Amino acid sequence: MTRCRPFADAPINGTKTIVKMRWTLYWLMYIALCGGVPLHAQETVSFNSGDKVLKGLLYKPSGPGPFPAILYNHGSAPGMLSKQAFDALGPAFVSRGWVFFGPFRRGQGLSASAGAFIGDQINAAEKTGGTSAAAAEAVRLLQTDHLNDQLAALAWLQQQSFVQAHRIAVAGNSFGGIEVVFAAERAHYCAAIDSAGGAQSWAQAPQLQSAMTRAVRNSKIPIFFFQAANDYDLSPSNTLSAAMKDAGKPYELKIYPAYGQSTQEGHTFGYFGASIWADDVFRFLDSYCRE
Repeated sequence: MTRCRPFADAPINGTKTIVKMRWTLYWLMYIALCGGVPLHAQETVSFNSGDKVLKGLLYKPSGPGPFPAILYNHGSAPGMLSKQAFDALGPAFVSRGWVFFGPFRRGQGLSASAGAFIGDQINAAEKTGGTSAAAAEAVRLLQTDHLNDQLAALAWLQQQSFVQAHRIAVAGNSFGGIEVVFAAERAHYCAAIDSAGGAQSWAQAPQLQSAMTRAVRNSKIPIFFFQAANDYDLSPSNTLSAAMKDAGKPYELKIYPAYGQSTQEGHTFGYFGASIWADDVFRFLDSYCRE
C-alpha cells in the first residue's frame, strides 16, 4: 500500500542558524491513509484570544455527547499546511470517541490575518541579533502570544456542551509539542501528549532547554513524550522525561522505530503515524482522563 509522504513542519538548518526555514510539501494520499474515509473538518469555529479573533477546525463523533476532547497544537508550518495534519489526526481521535479541536494560533492557517507569522518574527530577530536572539524570540513568543492563544482555545472548548470539561487533554508536535509543555505548567488539562517538541532547535537553544525543563518540573499534569527514532534530536524527550522523574511527576516516554525514509519524515511521525502510536496514546489518556 502506498503511504502518505508528509510535509516538513519547520526544518531548521542547524549548520548556519536556528531559524532558517526549509519547506517541502508532499501530496497526501487520503484514501490510503484513512481506508477510504473522506477527510474534512466537520466545522470551522471562531474564538477570541484577547482582541484577536482566531479560528480552528473541529472534528466530533456523532451524537450529542458530551465527549472527552483533545486540543491539538500545530507546529510552525506556514499557511494551511497544518490542516493536513489535522485532517489526518481528527478521524483518529473521533474513531476513539474523542472530540478533536485544532485551533490555529495567530499568523497561521485560518488565523493568518490575526497577527504576524512566528517564523517571520524569529527570522527578523535572527537578522538583527543572531542565533541567540532568534532562540530568545522563539521562546518568548511560544510562552506569551502563542500560549495565550492556546489557553483561549481551551477556554472556548471548556464551554461547549458536547465536551466533558474535566476530560480535555492537550497534544502537539514540534512547536506544538513545546506549546504542550508550556501549557502543562499553566493549564488544568487531564493529560498531555508531546511528540517531538523542540526536536529541531533543542541543541542550539539553551533558553528553550531551560524553559521547557522548568515547565515539566512544575507540570500540573502527566505527560507522554514520544518520538520516532529518526527524528532530528531525541534529547528533548529523554531530558524532559528525566526531569519529570526527578521531580516526582507522572510521565511516560517511548521512542518508536524510524518512521519514513528521512529525518524530515521522522519528525512528522506525531502527525501521520497514528496507526503506530494510537494504542499507546489512548491507553495513556484513558489512564488519566477518567470519567
